[in-house]
Amino acid sequence: MHTHTYRLPARHRAQLTASDVSVTRGITRVLNQVDLTLSPSSRVAIVGENGRGKSTLLQVLAGTLSPDHGTIQLTGTIGVAEQELDTADERTVGQAVADAIADALAALARLETASQALIDNTESAADEYAAALELVDVLDAWDAERRAQIALEALGAETDMARPLAELSGGQRYRVRLACLLGSDNDFLLLDEPTNHLDRSGLEFLTAQLRARSGGVVVVSHDRALLSDFAATIVDLDPTPDERPRVYGNGYSGYREGRSAERERWEQEYERQQAEHARLRDDLSAARNRLVSGWRPEKGHNKHGRATRASGLVQSVHRRQEALDAHAITVPEPPLEFRFPELRTRAGASLLNVADVSLAGRLRGPVSFSLSQRGRLVVTGPNGAGKSTLLRIAGGDLVPDTGSVRQSGGTRVGFLRQESDLPPEQRASELYHSHLDALVSAGTVPASEVIGLSQLGLLKPREASKRVGELSVGQQRRLDLALVLAVRPHVLLLDEPTNHLSIALVDELTEALGATQAAVALSSHDRQLLRDVAGCPCIDLSATTGNEVPV
Repeated sequence: MHTHTYRLPARHRAQLTASDVSVTRGITRVLNQVDLTLSPSSRVAIVGENGRGKSTLLQVLAGTLSPDHGTIQLTGTIGVAEQELDTADERTVGQAVADAIADALAALARLETASQALIDNTESAADEYAAALELVDVLDAWDAERRAQIALEALGAETDMARPLAELSGGQRYRVRLACLLGSDNDFLLLDEPTNHLDRSGLEFLTAQLRARSGGVVVVSHDRALLSDFAATIVDLDPTPDERPRVYGNGYSGYREGRSAERERWEQEYERQQAEHARLRDDLSAARNRLVSGWRPEKGHNKHGRATRASGLVQSVHRRQEALDAHAITVPEPPLEFRFPELRTRAGASLLNVADVSLAGRLRGPVSFSLSQRGRLVVTGPNGAGKSTLLRIAGGDLVPDTGSVRQSGGTRVGFLRQESDLPPEQRASELYHSHLDALVSAGTVPASEVIGLSQLGLLKPREASKRVGELSVGQQRRLDLALVLAVRPHVLLLDEPTNHLSIALVDELTEALGATQAAVALSSHDRQLLRDVAGCPCIDLSATTGNEVPV
């Protein structure tokens, strides 16, 4: 007698549909009229700034959060890996794997029992064996345990089946959960920021698995390389003129093209409505001026003529007031556009020269490089190899044990450090302006080259007026970038520059770095950024011998 209740996959019949879904948190509409239909072949990425509702949409699709409006319909089975996993889970790794593939294990156990009954020639043994065999095939149960084991190893997850999950870090727990899901065989797989906890080989394994899956996949991610390699459809939750999300086909390139066209239309319509509103306001002002002083007739006109003319001017004012009141600006202000400043540098001379540097326990040397106008350098290597240390030595934060760092006279260096260290109580605009004042007072930046915070398009006025501690991590990172660009640097040192930045801003920054005259040295784990700069000179700190790169 088999009492296990099986969750049977629907395979080709599987479908997950969100219809007119809206979610409100407090007074904020987080999701607005989302429509999305997923099939077994769907490869979908959900993108957007922090707080735009990406994880919320994933929870709604998973059925763990009910929308305030709209419906979710699911045919088939679903597996979810949320960004934050339960820290009070008392299971072991082995129990987590067993739970994830419970249907497969139960089907195999049933087949084993049916096989024994067939040998014993018990009544209905043949029918039970046929049914058990069909169930094993439907669930693809033969390799479930092996799939989970392969995934654990490939993702760098804990493979000791007796290890309690509660002893693992958040990243380790996520990798175990992810391996379990890849070992199971659900119709739909929903993953929240899966690349946060994976190294390069784990990322390559995950990408291959997601592309090869026979079921539908939805991923929330900022990882542009994953989006480029896997996603066919992208759901963009960032602001739009009507506050409804946009769904773009044709992968990451289709998303970029569609978003750019949407933004252009948005800006044009906003400017058109603003111009029309200004025209109506000017018409009203002119009519009021005529009413006050312009209607008085010349001497000799009778009272009736004066009254008639006054009445007409009053009516004109009323008409123009009504026209202005009726013309509501329906299009919200478009989002900020990053404006990278022109950074002029001197041709010919070496701007920054790093010669034979090393630092005990932090950077194995000797490492050398030289940067001149439009020079480019990419620093790579595993964690702990000394990438940040090398950039900090080049930027003057650290003194090397061996070697030297020289800047040519008047060279301005801008250093975007990996970790932000801004005073939390100071307002962003005050911090930026005091930074500018110090640069001008020291003679570092001429007053004629000063860049206002609003000119960079990195923070909105209401964000700039907040205390630093009230800004999101992404907004603080934008402020860090603004402070670096305020120096009008001849040399840019960038340590993990894409951390915490939106996809749109990273795309704009990457394009700007390719075009600027300034010299640029950067270190990054961002696979798409590394692809974009693949033609640049590179120092690989995983190498066992010294590095020397003239750039």
